[in-house]
Amino acid sequence: MTTRWLILLALLAPTAALADDFPLPQLDLDSWRPLGYVCGRAEQPPVIDGRLDDEAWQRSEWTPDFVDIRGGSAPTPRHRTRVKMLWDDDYLYIGADLEEPHLWATLTQRDAVIYHDNDFELFIDPDGDTHDYYELEINALGTVWDLLLTAPYRDGGHAVDSWDIAGLKSAVHLDGTLNDPSDTDRGWSVELALPWTVLEECAA
Repeated sequence: MTTRWLILLALLAPTAALADDFPLPQLDLDSWRPLGYVCGRAEQPPVIDGRLDDEAWQRSEWTPDFVDIRGGSAPTPRHRTRVKMLWDDDYLYIGADLEEPHLWATLTQRDAVIYHDNDFELFIDPDGDTHDYYELEINALGTVWDLLLTAPYRDGGHAVDSWDIAGLKSAVHLDGTLNDPSDTDRGWSVELALPWTVLEECAA
């Protein structure tokens, strides 16, 4: 990315004198930067019960609301999703709050393809190279699908469904009724505790 920006700036520099006659578009550099989040240390680990009411979570900040992966040109999601994160010596903790007016989930078998249910998905790439990364999904029933990808699908990668996050703790809490389209639900929340020992597997 740095090299591309240097080339772009070098190409624009000779045209600065022509700016009055041919105005150049303004570039919003902030929209290109990945969002950051300061993950605080948990003095007391949260109880993994799906509820985000522990003192540790109360002290933690929410992320900005999630946006469409396609970026700023995509419409704002209809329902809010946001996350809090914590860590201690043993785990990385994820707490998610998901608005959903009609909670729906039917699959209960681990490693089933659950993304047609209401589900929350987490992608972790410990060394940031877009290869050898983890995907974790959990639906509104608490069913987990965890897998390892050696490369993105577009690069010919294949999912290793037999890989599991050993020692994973997970839970969901529903604020509404499951599989009842006749009422309106508020949503659901997810709690995850991922052992650091597992995250080290792809960090080399």
